[in-house]
Amino acid sequence: MDSFTRHYIEGFMGDVIARNPGESEFHQAVREVVESVASYVTAYPQLMDQKILERIVEPERIIIFRVPWMDDRGEVHINRGFRVQCNSAIGPYKGGLRFHPSVNLSIMKFLAFEQTFKNALTTLPMGGAKGGSDFNPRGKSDTEVMRFCQSFMTELCRHIGPDTDVPAGDIGVGGREIGYLFGQYKRLKDEFSGTLTGKGLSWGGSLLRPEATGYGLCYFASQMLETRGQRFEGKKVNISGAGNVAQYAAQKAMRLGAVVQTLSDSDGFIYDPAGLTEEKMDFVFELKNIRRGRIKEYAARFPGVTYTPGERPWGIPCDIALPCATQNEIEKADAEKLVAGGCSCVAEGANMPSTPEAIRIIQGAGLLYSPGKASNAGGVATSGLEMSQNSMRQHWTSDEVDQYLHRIMQDIHATCLKYGTGEDGTVNYVKGANLAGFIKVAGAMSDQGLV
Repeated sequence: MDSFTRHYIEGFMGDVIARNPGESEFHQAVREVVESVASYVTAYPQLMDQKILERIVEPERIIIFRVPWMDDRGEVHINRGFRVQCNSAIGPYKGGLRFHPSVNLSIMKFLAFEQTFKNALTTLPMGGAKGGSDFNPRGKSDTEVMRFCQSFMTELCRHIGPDTDVPAGDIGVGGREIGYLFGQYKRLKDEFSGTLTGKGLSWGGSLLRPEATGYGLCYFASQMLETRGQRFEGKKVNISGAGNVAQYAAQKAMRLGAVVQTLSDSDGFIYDPAGLTEEKMDFVFELKNIRRGRIKEYAARFPGVTYTPGERPWGIPCDIALPCATQNEIEKADAEKLVAGGCSCVAEGANMPSTPEAIRIIQGAGLLYSPGKASNAGGVATSGLEMSQNSMRQHWTSDEVDQYLHRIMQDIHATCLKYGTGEDGTVNYVKGANLAGFIKVAGAMSDQGLV
């Protein structure tokens, strides 16, 4: 990288940090993209003149609102709601809702920014957004969650719609929450439309949507492995998380012949050297999706399984790592453990789960590494397919959806190779994904004028 480009990056980031103080997650996400696309931007003066990159990092709209609700004891609580509508150059805003105590403006902005490029990679007409609240659904009754969702949607409904902004689920927002949110939207707007995705199958949802992110992650990782003549079969796989993405990544990896050794939650992780089976997966589905229990119960249920509280699973030797929990869960020390443990491939199922220091170690050791905006795009891609089905009033079979999903993930991988392959033949999936997404969004913005 020449000195002019480096100077451009540092000057750009200085402005971003000054305009958005204290938003470390947002700064991290922006820097990753800027470092990937800066050489392209500086090579085309019109992009600099139009300040395309400066406009992309500034969300088109940020909505922050209070969410008052009452618990089962009659006590009033007030949470904060967010919707960051980052970019609509290639389609209506699209991105999930996250309900978790950690939610703040920085996290919402980083997720919406990432979503913009992820959605562009799918080739579907979707812009980027993200939203949520610092509400914690853990330990709440169904009635309390319903009251909160109805209060949240009472404000959010002013800003969304099938051709404007189509939210979906994320951490803390599953089928239950989507149902309550959709019901309130329908009541307030007096319409039955595809304004939310992740809906129930009997009221507009798509087959394979719950599985899509985890399945798509494995489809992408399979493409990565093929570049080195490898397959999932016989590989030891470590997965973090035990929610939707982790569950179906584990199921697909297992069905591809891998030995899935770990799952985790915020309390700790389980290590099953024998690997997950269909029977064990059934237990996980019931534990996490119905009883909403903790992953340590898995260790109590099956012999030979150990549970380690307060730790992440990256110290267990493995061939493939699939981080599916949350942002920055793989830090420098975790990356060093993965390298020392013989890992050859890290494919992200969560959004930005690796710190910059961890990524440098992983890439420096020659491991295959893909950012979440590429390898976890299967979820939003299938949400886009759900939008298409809603618009046409059709319902596709699971095989049809799976074929679309598989092809989209193959196309994303091919795009990453196109833009990320160096002169020496090595592939930088971070650069490939960021540059491909940026070129598509920047082109649309340039065509549409200064808006």
